[in-house]
Amino acid sequence: MILCCGESLMDMIPSETADGQACFVPHPGGAVFNTAIALGRLGVDAGLLTGLSSDLFGAQLRQALEDSHVDTRFAVSTDRPTTLAFVALRDGQASYSFFDENSALRMLSAEEIPPLDPEIDCLFFGGISLASEPCADTFASLLAREAETRLAMLDPNIRPSFIADEGRFRSRLKRMMERCDIVKVSDEDLDWLVPRPLTIREKLQSILELGPSLVLATQGREGAIGMSAAGSDVESSAVMVDVVDTVGAGDTFNAGFLAGLSRQNKLSRAGIGELTDAELESALGLGSAAAAVTVSRAGANPPWEREMV
Repeated sequence: MILCCGESLMDMIPSETADGQACFVPHPGGAVFNTAIALGRLGVDAGLLTGLSSDLFGAQLRQALEDSHVDTRFAVSTDRPTTLAFVALRDGQASYSFFDENSALRMLSAEEIPPLDPEIDCLFFGGISLASEPCADTFASLLAREAETRLAMLDPNIRPSFIADEGRFRSRLKRMMERCDIVKVSDEDLDWLVPRPLTIREKLQSILELGPSLVLATQGREGAIGMSAAGSDVESSAVMVDVVDTVGAGDTFNAGFLAGLSRQNKLSRAGIGELTDAELESALGLGSAAAAVTVSRAGANPPWEREMV
């Protein structure tokens, strides 16, 4: 099983009422939630460890997880409210305003996290749950506790406006990248993490030097790059589609990549250490193909396995 550890929230997507008035429509979302949903739809055994509210939005989130075959037994139930993310779209690109005070996600503590089953092969971390304290420290401590025995992947999915203390955030993220086996970044994440005048590969190499076995970078229409500590340097072309919006694109890429590793029986530390260039390219390609389906339709709506033909 791949256990996705991080946020579940409601994306409030701009729309119009029947009489043309502006409104927001709630859609289940959150970077880590989206990755779990995409994994479940791609036929991968997946679960979500998150703070899940007992409010009406929490019920909607739980139902969406179950509908996509995601295991919810690791979700911590609470009466705290659900995080809301109001989305603004411009030319298909999304920006966000978060409402997160005292939420089910933000207040998740290490003491509330249930014991993890031996069946969990991989932990995935990412999103605003790495920036929002105190839950950010909760997830960092979970990684520190489990990193020696399970494969771990991290996607920081950086939202600069959400970071209250940049120094603390950078320090925590560095510690987590040092413990992870796979780190995935967007080109924008990479520029924020390594704000020096270097090439994209030089920046990726600086992350590899922290300790991961693999680093991945997505570049929108420019495709994706995968580099390994063993010396692999692979590119995968983007799948060209008409973009409706980009909500959930990177999250779906993460799921597709992990599904690609799983299909090749490489979802382990030993497995990624033995990855050939062809196997790495195949996993990148599945990530890109899955993300292309998501961006071709409104909202974070990842593809089902039957759509990946």
